Amino acid sequence: MIGANVIAESKDQISQLVENISIALLGKPDAVRLSVVALLAEGHILIEDAPGVGKTTLAKAIAKSLDCSFTRLQFTPDMLPSDILGSSVFLPNLGDFEFRRGPIFTHVLLADEINRTTPRTQSALLEAMNEGQVSVEGKTYPLEVPFFVLATQNPFEYEGTFPLPENQLDRFTLCVEIGYPTRDFERQVLNNHRNGEPVDQLRAAITLDQLRNVHRQVREVTVEDSVNDYILDIIAATRDHDELLLGVSTRGALTLYRTVQALAFMQGRNYVIPDDVKDLVIPVLSHRMICKGLIREGQRARSGEILRQILREIPVPR
Repeated sequence: MIGANVIAESKDQISQLVENISIALLGKPDAVRLSVVALLAEGHILIEDAPGVGKTTLAKAIAKSLDCSFTRLQFTPDMLPSDILGSSVFLPNLGDFEFRRGPIFTHVLLADEINRTTPRTQSALLEAMNEGQVSVEGKTYPLEVPFFVLATQNPFEYEGTFPLPENQLDRFTLCVEIGYPTRDFERQVLNNHRNGEPVDQLRAAITLDQLRNVHRQVREVTVEDSVNDYILDIIAATRDHDELLLGVSTRGALTLYRTVQALAFMQGRNYVIPDDVKDLVIPVLSHRMICKGLIREGQRARSGEILRQILREIPVPR
């Protein structure tokens, strides 16, 4: 059981992290909160929304708020897996090949416009996101710890894009939507950008050692059997729903478990309550489901409606 003093100290560190990110992304506390939940759960984030609302800004703010290595990759249709993973180069003076590590060997990888590259290149991220390693030419190389992928995509643009396959989507901890700011916050954005980009002025709010320590503490957050059953009831309902072609996988169930632990810890508790589950069901599960008879732009909205219906029907544990 985690002590109250430990939780209080870590909560202060997490609050500083949230405040730091919020400097760059004004008026979007939910997007910032969900992003930090994913970081604490040792997961990956898919930031999806219209162009120009701050997807890349959010990703850069997260990376700059962590005292760690950061690489940004602009995904394009002509990108190859070796452009991400690295490749072997022949050295004539040695008469042998040497593996040159690619940009994926970093703590935070920003995959900007990930759906602009081909499925073959997208698949280069699968092993890294799931197992924290990459395999190249028969050899396996461990990645940095921690390792986060922050990916952005525009769901409204289809020319020259390649939809993320289900196995790729399933590896993202949650999907964050930003949306347009209110008029007051948008006015503040204009004023704040008068002398440059606020995100470029950010300093690290938490060190790698502190983050690793928080990760260990999050895994110790208690999840009672009744809450476990509540999670499994929700997952089972997605698999049996008449309107769903594909329900949530076991990986999705485990991801929901990890994120509710992170949310409880972020709020200063060493135990999970059912409201934590209800709070995260849609951002964690909606992108893992496929509805029958719908084209791409209607999938996510309908998945959210189905999950709300499931939450209304399943009894909440006491």
